[in-house]
Amino acid sequence: KRGFGEGRWNGFGGKVEKGESIEESVMREIKEEVNIVPQDLKKRAIFDFTFDGDDEILQVHFFSATEFDGEPIETEEMRPQWFNENEIPFNDMWPDDKLWFPLFLSGKNFKGAFHFKDHNTILSQRIEEVDE
Repeated sequence: KRGFGEGRWNGFGGKVEKGESIEESVMREIKEEVNIVPQDLKKRAIFDFTFDGDDEILQVHFFSATEFDGEPIETEEMRPQWFNENEIPFNDMWPDDKLWFPLFLSGKNFKGAFHFKDHNTILSQRIEEVDE
């Protein structure tokens, strides 16, 4: 609903606060965004995203969870929605998602990088499977 990727279907996320581990940040963000607490959080992927004209590297860590406490609710940050695998709205997501999300759904771990011209055009990409 707001923030980076506004207007696109996107996963839960945000920035790591000072003194917080990445895993603690994930737990906090999910609680803040949809009021659930993952019970089986597992790190699955890490990507570096860069954009033309911007020297910043946006490093994003991806996690999965199949069990959680609480009932998902809509907040000012997000309207949660779950999709069947064959109904994932890739056209309404970041363009890179359709390239790596099948690996994620298959249970694989991976890493990579994407360089974008703008928020809709991928100029280069690298994805490789990794062990845990």
